[in-house]
Amino acid sequence: MAKHQVRIPVRDGSGVAWSVLEARKMAKAIGYDEHIGQMIATAVSELAYNIIKYAGRGEILMGQITAGSRVGVEVIARDRGPGIEDTQKAMADHFSSGGTLGLGLPGVKRMMDEFDLASQPGQGTTVIIRKWR
Repeated sequence: MAKHQVRIPVRDGSGVAWSVLEARKMAKAIGYDEHIGQMIATAVSELAYNIIKYAGRGEILMGQITAGSRVGVEVIARDRGPGIEDTQKAMADHFSSGGTLGLGLPGVKRMMDEFDLASQPGQGTTVIIRKWR
């Protein structure tokens, strides 16, 4: 369960910037080194940009999590956009429905310890990522 959760509305670039700033701040507070903190910030940036590009608006929720003696950060990116028709295709390197390189979601998954994608066409998308220290 996340402690000290921050909710950031994402509607434009300022929401992306705020999300990245909070990710870096939280990573530092938890004790990640700069490299891991940058990975978390990069993943958050990708998820926030996806919200704007594909849904127009949504939110990022992030907080410190614990499981036994482990501590980490959890980020939830969610929107009520058009959803993803085929999540397996969306997770394949170089697949893009938006004219991009198609490395975003697969890259986020590679950087994080846990990754969960849930999407329903016409209802929206939720991505949950976790990085443990």
